[in-house]
Amino acid sequence: MSTEQIHAALAALAAEPEPAQRPEGPQEEDRLRLLGSLLAKTELEIAAATRLTEEGEIEDVLETLLGWGEQLGANPDLAVNVLTNRLQRTAVQVSEPEAQELPPGREAAFAAVMTAVYALGAQVHADRGDEDGTRRALSGAEEALIDILQGMHELRVAIGDAAGPVGEGDD
Repeated sequence: MSTEQIHAALAALAAEPEPAQRPEGPQEEDRLRLLGSLLAKTELEIAAATRLTEEGEIEDVLETLLGWGEQLGANPDLAVNVLTNRLQRTAVQVSEPEAQELPPGREAAFAAVMTAVYALGAQVHADRGDEDGTRRALSGAEEALIDILQGMHELRVAIGDAAGPVGEGDD
């Protein structure tokens, strides 16, 4: 899909981003930003169309997955690539890139998403017979799991369900 096609799709959806600074319009270097805008518009449309009830929500999600599967086709490698890319975008969004320090719940959520990224990567490496790559990905998943537990514990401490760390001089 060309930059012009992406821009035209955004225009058709009345979702054009701020006009490009260049008088000649969007350029190839704008492509990923425009794709991100198109993705956001699509996700917002799905969110608006999804029922927020336990009975209906899963049916709506499954219906969108049917459309997703129809576009993707029967290519498991491509599916893992798309899922990993989606998870990485989610991790960045959860991590609040501008924040100096994340609250423990967001830190745990970031680690949970990264655990999924590493686990998918480990399986891809294992399927390819790449033992070193599998080990590296598993190590990343294990570190992320520890971060999940630490974040959850910090939240428990914050609400008084667990004792905090013992400092020097505490007896």
